[in-house]
Amino acid sequence: MTREPLHISLEGERAIRMVRRFKAPRDLVFAALTTPALLRRWYAELVSAELDLRVGGDWRIVTRRPDGREIGQYGTFRHIELPSRIVQTEHWEDWDPGEVLVTTELSEDAGITTLDVLSEFPSSDVRELLVQAGMNDESVLHYDRLEDLLAGLE
Repeated sequence: MTREPLHISLEGERAIRMVRRFKAPRDLVFAALTTPALLRRWYAELVSAELDLRVGGDWRIVTRRPDGREIGQYGTFRHIELPSRIVQTEHWEDWDPGEVLVTTELSEDAGITTLDVLSEFPSSDVRELLVQAGMNDESVLHYDRLEDLLAGLE
């Protein structure tokens, strides 16, 4: 099976954009991004996921790292357009360099959904630190797992 590539670009001083195409309808991709039961099937080693999917609603996930540590992430949904756009904040519980603003956009053409995620970090130093820590490599693996899940759901 040939995988779709994840296109990663640095934007401006503080942002990273990730774009990936999936052979699945937009509604299904949106559901996989926002439904805890589906998130557990593709997003890292997910220990827990709580999402109050509404403007002003909070979200929190906990993942288990390969070394056994559990890492919590949380934030608030600022804008939601079903099933095409989510704007949310993101923080880490064990290390918080400041708020990250994440904008996720989904567009569909002929059964192919394009996922476009823009993460805006509080500084260029924070962005660089996360890139060096392997954020981009982990994202490739996560989206490969999402692709596998979507293929099985259709």
